[in-house]
Amino acid sequence: MVTAQIESFSERLQELKPILPVHYEELALDKDSVPLDPQFDLYLAREARGEVLFVTLRENGTLIGYFIGFIAPGLHYRTCLTLTMDIFYVHPSHRGKSGGMHLFKCVKREALRRGVNRWFVGHKTHMPDASRLFLAMGFREVETYYSMILEA
Repeated sequence: MVTAQIESFSERLQELKPILPVHYEELALDKDSVPLDPQFDLYLAREARGEVLFVTLRENGTLIGYFIGFIAPGLHYRTCLTLTMDIFYVHPSHRGKSGGMHLFKCVKREALRRGVNRWFVGHKTHMPDASRLFLAMGFREVETYYSMILEA
């Protein structure tokens, strides 16, 4: 049975740490220039301020996915409480089976409970499968980011 629930980032960090490199290997670009090195202390500090939304996706208790987002007033829109996705992941063996929808519906419920006005999500353009999920949930495409590795 697959479930999605709000959990404490700090309490689940040790369980999350082994999955992050798997997520990174599958999705990250520029690995030779940008090694995985999360600033867990900043995540923990933000969580202590109530700014982290951490949702897990589990199958029979085993972690198979997660969503991490930050909640804060928009920098340009002080009165708009905004949820900005940091990362999300659903194990490849559980994609296309409504796990992502289950995960994101849980995020939405919690965001609404916390009074969030606007929610931003994204996906890697070389892995566009998530766009179907986002559009099905009612998101609209609003921005495209570009990246460049700067070397002297």
